[in-house]
Amino acid sequence: MKSTIWHLEMTSPDELAAVEVDARLELLEGLQAATSARLYREIGAGWQWRDRLVWSDGDWAERVSRDDVRSCQVRFAGEEAGWVEMERQGAGSVEIVYLGLLPPWVGQGLGGGLLTLAVLRAWELTGTRRVWLHTCSEDHPAALANYQKRGFRLFKTEVKELGS
Repeated sequence: MKSTIWHLEMTSPDELAAVEVDARLELLEGLQAATSARLYREIGAGWQWRDRLVWSDGDWAERVSRDDVRSCQVRFAGEEAGWVEMERQGAGSVEIVYLGLLPPWVGQGLGGGLLTLAVLRAWELTGTRRVWLHTCSEDHPAALANYQKRGFRLFKTEVKELGS
């Protein structure tokens, strides 16, 4: 089975077509390794997130302790609703590596607000000149459209065999 992977970017904060964010939606940095690992598994189970399933507690601890990584809990009205991980990379790039909602929150109209908060946070990081992410045909059916509505532009498309 093949998967299509779309790589998208924005190169200016002015390109963000922000949605009004519900005041009850929060992005909280500084997650512990165990919480990041749990959210990765719970959110990713429905979207074919597999690359980190083999990670040890030590792998997770190393990842979340890095200065260039932001692991953020998403809360809605005080309840845990999702997870965002972003990574500062060379040449002023910030990748939104993972962004997702826990299953009970999917379909509740929070995706645009969550993406808006994540992109705003990425642009706040010192030296950011580009924010980028990727999604694939196994992701939520509205993911690609949400990214494009928020101002991300496609810069690369690839097709891969699943599992490769």
